[in-house]
Amino acid sequence: MRYSYNPNAKGVIFDIQRFSVHDGPGIRTIVFLKGCPLRCQWCANPEGQNHKPEIGYTAANCIRCGRCSGVCPVGAISADEERVNRKVCIVCGACATVCPPRALTVIGEEKTVTEVLAEVKKDFMFYRRSEGGVTVSGGEPLSQPEFLLELVKAFKSEYLHTAIETSGAAQPEVIRSVLPYLDLVLYDIKHMDDAKHEEYVGIGNSLILRNARLVAASNTRMIIRVPVIPGINDDLANIRATAEFAREIGVNRVDLLPYHRLGVPKYRKLGRTYPLEGITPPSREHMNSLREVVVSVGLDCSIGGH
Repeated sequence: MRYSYNPNAKGVIFDIQRFSVHDGPGIRTIVFLKGCPLRCQWCANPEGQNHKPEIGYTAANCIRCGRCSGVCPVGAISADEERVNRKVCIVCGACATVCPPRALTVIGEEKTVTEVLAEVKKDFMFYRRSEGGVTVSGGEPLSQPEFLLELVKAFKSEYLHTAIETSGAAQPEVIRSVLPYLDLVLYDIKHMDDAKHEEYVGIGNSLILRNARLVAASNTRMIIRVPVIPGINDDLANIRATAEFAREIGVNRVDLLPYHRLGVPKYRKLGRTYPLEGITPPSREHMNSLREVVVSVGLDCSIGGH
């Protein structure tokens, strides 16, 4: 079915990842939108939190050539270890343009629906052969509601399997607007305890749980996912409560995503401190025990979303 959409609608993205086999069935392209109202302490994509483009600095790549400081119009580039004064930086991108080893990069770029669709369409053949498609992630894709709506309309107009990865942290009307154009909602629930959710994520979970009910009541397939963070939400009681909530609202699958440290270098690149230093990934045995809890409630469950 063809839908009318605005090809010139613009949004800020920070990555388009091709040939992914996660975040939905088959071979997929993942479009990462910038901006998120949550501040999960374990966030693996901190570059997705700020709605605006940012400068990334990778110290190991820097050859101290001095070209960046020579072109910075506001004097935000220094020779010390921090390198970028982020309070002064206006993210004009001049430094990144002249940086030979790409120690300095601009994270985030404004693109139109047409530009994103052109990237996504490069892999049509792989989607069709693998029954894959496109997933919009982030950040939180619902934090750019107008752009997201035009994107998913465009994807469905090309008969693509379309999914979003979301925490549900948005007003219900935003979710209702995009649901008709989605085949799958990958819905993250971080913690069932409201106080702990606020402590580790930055906001409570009441809106998120209400919106989970909204999605579950629609005709769109829904999978609940839990990022398993040792010492924070990996106790049996929380996982059981999540599974029981899923069963209550009519969702038959909960996937468990084991904590990893792949996002740690990104904090340094943004000049930020990683909040969970010292936390290590859960063991295979512990993940299997959590999976058994979900299965005992009568739900399907996979580890890692496979």
